[in-house]
Amino acid sequence: MPLDVGELVDRAREGQPRAVARLISLVEDAHPRLREVAAALTPHTGRARVIGLTGPPGVGKSTSTSMLLSALRAEGKRVGVLAIDPSSPFSGGALLGDRIRMTEHATDPGVFIRSMATRGHLGGLSWATPQAVRVLDAAGFDVVLIETVGVGQSEVDVVKLADTTVVLLAPGLGDGIQAAKAGVLEIADVFVVNKADRDGAEIVVRDLKQMIAFARREIRGESWRQPIVRTVAARGEGVPDLVKALSEHHDWLAAHGELARRRAERAASEVAAIALRELQARLTDLHGGGHLPSVAKKVVDRELDPYTAADELLAALRSDRA
Repeated sequence: MPLDVGELVDRAREGQPRAVARLISLVEDAHPRLREVAAALTPHTGRARVIGLTGPPGVGKSTSTSMLLSALRAEGKRVGVLAIDPSSPFSGGALLGDRIRMTEHATDPGVFIRSMATRGHLGGLSWATPQAVRVLDAAGFDVVLIETVGVGQSEVDVVKLADTTVVLLAPGLGDGIQAAKAGVLEIADVFVVNKADRDGAEIVVRDLKQMIAFARREIRGESWRQPIVRTVAARGEGVPDLVKALSEHHDWLAAHGELARRRAERAASEVAAIALRELQARLTDLHGGGHLPSVAKKVVDRELDPYTAADELLAALRSDRA
């Protein structure tokens, strides 16, 4: 059946989940008509709030996402969820663990949940996540929740994509703060100490307060002070405080021009990623055509240094495009 991009986008904007799912599949599969899809979606974007949830494995990200989803739906908001799962070593697809834990929302017409596989992409997200966010935004969802894969300290890519980044921690994960210190803590707009009914929760809160106070000594001028919210997501405890913190951060972003700046950076990252993928594809074509192996051999034979060889390769890319 021929693909009618305009009709598919119209059906997605009418709230048809199959159309939304099809558009995200086109994104994930890098469909040949993806440029046409992006062009059709773009005029309808820019309205959704994007909230990222990240943190070390075992903190309860999926349960917390489900809890937040329920609270947002109670406010009448349409919510899209992108749950980034590890890739299956056999099919390359998502293992679907996050979506299984959100089955209570599966029949809600105001909710769309999609598990996306990392497919080897580092940083806790799938390479297609930014454009999947664009699909959900254009489809009229008020809030898009992005739950990262849970790989630990390296999943900081979400800060490039979210308006607000929530970092979750929990007691009982060894040395709680140290478990996520490198990279992940620095990206937080809101901290959540989940499983706050467990022993050691107050220690995590105390350590976070000390870390925030220390970091603020280096800051000049007005800045956002990250709140620390205690939750027990499995019982829905603490959700009003989390929703309030998220709302206050969004208002702060808008009032200080930070929302526009973050979204400009998001667009820049997306454009750069697309350009790099295009360059990689052209390099692969040159490899198949023998040009890359040819200049590589000249480096091995000491006829060229690597920088001059790279210049030759870039010149070949430019001439190929011309």
